[in-house]
Amino acid sequence: MAAANPWDPATAPNAAGLLLGHFITSELVTEEMLNISKKSTSCFVNFSRLQQITDIQAEIYQKNLEIELLSLEKDAADVIHPSFLAQKCHSLQSMNNHLEAVLKEKRSLRQRLLKPMCQGNLPVEAVYHRYMVHLLELAVTFIERLEDHLETIRNIPHLDADLKKMSTALAKMDILVTETEELAENVLKWQEQQKEVSSYIPKILAEKNSLHKHDVIVPPLPLTSKVNVQTINAK
Repeated sequence: MAAANPWDPATAPNAAGLLLGHFITSELVTEEMLNISKKSTSCFVNFSRLQQITDIQAEIYQKNLEIELLSLEKDAADVIHPSFLAQKCHSLQSMNNHLEAVLKEKRSLRQRLLKPMCQGNLPVEAVYHRYMVHLLELAVTFIERLEDHLETIRNIPHLDADLKKMSTALAKMDILVTETEELAENVLKWQEQQKEVSSYIPKILAEKNSLHKHDVIVPPLPLTSKVNVQTINAK
């Protein structure tokens, strides 16, 4: 609880209060002067704010440290957390027990490995017979395609070279397609020209026959020489 202000005239009368009352009655001190003295100075307000900012920054730094510690604990949980360590210890213990059992049966295991397994039958329960049929079908399919799979694996190192060759072959094919299109256009043009020539042949033959009737000797003309025939007719 805050202590009473001895200079406040509203509190219980004491020496300081009586003195202030005497100053007020004698008008040496006014109420406004007393009220101004009660107000906190701005510099002290800034100091208090600065102290609050400093406290908040310290709290933020502390929270960041806690967050970093939690993230570090999360990353290293599989190493230092007791539950994870217990699981790993249990796995190691079971593996150790299995290895001990294998070492105890080392002689019998060695004899079984040395014994040939040809013409041996492995007992399979009736529940798993349908799965064994499916497994045998998969095994037969795998054996049939084994050579293809091996060839594919062998060709993997040469895949880049094969792709380059394929790209070159595709470029050549594009060039051949372009040349074929040009050749087809030329063939169509040649066919049109042949049709025109074949349409002129009957006219040329008729003109020759008419010239023979009039005993006019006409030298042999090529099939495409329409201009020479017209010149002879003009004569």
